[in-house]
Amino acid sequence: MPAPAPEGADDDTLSQRAVTAGDGAHASSASAAASDDAAARVRSLLVPLSEPEPRAAPEPSVAPVLPGVPVADRPQVRTPVRDPAVQGGLPCPWCATPNMPDRHFCGRCAMPMSGQGPDQPGRRGPWWRRLLDLRNGETPWAGDRPRLRRGFGRVLNWVVGAVVLTLLIVAVMNVGDAVNGIRDHFAKRAPVDPDKVTASRSYPGHQPELAFDKRSNTWWGPGVTQSGEGEWIEVRFTEPTRLLDVMITPGVSARAETITESALPKRIDAEITMADGTKTTRALTLDQGAGPQSRAFRVGSVTAVRFVLRSAHAASGDKQVAVAEIEFFGRSNASAS
Repeated sequence: MPAPAPEGADDDTLSQRAVTAGDGAHASSASAAASDDAAARVRSLLVPLSEPEPRAAPEPSVAPVLPGVPVADRPQVRTPVRDPAVQGGLPCPWCATPNMPDRHFCGRCAMPMSGQGPDQPGRRGPWWRRLLDLRNGETPWAGDRPRLRRGFGRVLNWVVGAVVLTLLIVAVMNVGDAVNGIRDHFAKRAPVDPDKVTASRSYPGHQPELAFDKRSNTWWGPGVTQSGEGEWIEVRFTEPTRLLDVMITPGVSARAETITESALPKRIDAEITMADGTKTTRALTLDQGAGPQSRAFRVGSVTAVRFVLRSAHAASGDKQVAVAEIEFFGRSNASAS
């Protein structure tokens, strides 16, 4: 917009100013057009580029570890190779590799230089070394040697082995007794009658046979007062007999009201004679009461049994010891089938 002309200016001045303003406007439009042409040329020279694509994070070459837990380095193992510097050395009995004379183990296979190779026959050692060699003389391979046992552990092993061996020998020697014991435990009982009965002495009318007549109202007595210590009654068997139990009825009868009529045997020693002539003694202790009392009496091949009086219940100067009944029991014939 042209500036207003000052008052008093003439026409020439006004015309000159108009021409000058027209030239300035033309020059300004020309410079703007030139600038637009330069920008267009610059834009034509630019190469359009696409947006960059997202890339995945690269994987680390070393796996991450927790802090404070370092990964241990793998040991460096040297591969056994033949030493080229050894010429004409001592050959290994296992791989035939030459070794220095002062080596105890082969530098290639690590086997002992003093051992026998796989193709060489083993040397027979002394008898005491073979007896104590529990590994049968086999030389372990390198890395497979057994753990050494020292001190009390080895002694304890020998002690335990000796105890086990002793128990085995005892078991083998007594296997017959063990079998008989099992059979006796489960066998049915049957009465066994003696073939002959004798006594050290008897009260008149009360012979020793009355103690084996299967009647509880008859009895045997030694005919002496007090406990009758040392008096005995004996039975014999024609054939060796196996006995399992013995039942003794003390007193003159099995009834309770007759218990005070005589002294009752308390301790009796049973002297047993075997078929081979050996003798053994069993101590039998009876209770102070009426009725039969059973005791275990397991013994085999018996030919004679002597019952010796040692002490008595309620012994006095006007009473003698009385035994109403003695019964033996053995295996029933039904148990043998």
